[in-house]
Amino acid sequence: MFSHIHLGTRDLPRAEAFYDAVLLPIGLKRRQVIPDGGPDCACWVSPDRTLPRFYVTLPFNRQEASVGNGTMVAFMAPDPAAVDRSYRAGIAAGGSDEGPPGERLHYGKGYYGAYLRDPDGNKVHIVHRGDLP
Repeated sequence: MFSHIHLGTRDLPRAEAFYDAVLLPIGLKRRQVIPDGGPDCACWVSPDRTLPRFYVTLPFNRQEASVGNGTMVAFMAPDPAAVDRSYRAGIAAGGSDEGPPGERLHYGKGYYGAYLRDPDGNKVHIVHRGDLP
């Protein structure tokens, strides 16, 4: 469905450290970004796919990054233990709690997730969907 998603940051090295901490435990890897004349950014993908891609970037218009009210990016985890590891690593890397890891049965049997904010205030959800085949 998606080609790529971008979230803005005010501090790219800090955002890179946070997203490495959150995304590596769920199996994503950092992808090299070839400069294209736009602002500096970092990118993560699944090891076996080139798309979709997740980017954290300094805003193209060179203005300060801001968060969107109601905006959230959700990442799939292979199992509940990966959700736990990702959440803990994100908090240790400067994120803040928006809902600790646990079952969310109102979303479906086997739905297990955690919510946090990155250091810029963007909302992130790490989820294992045991309710899906």
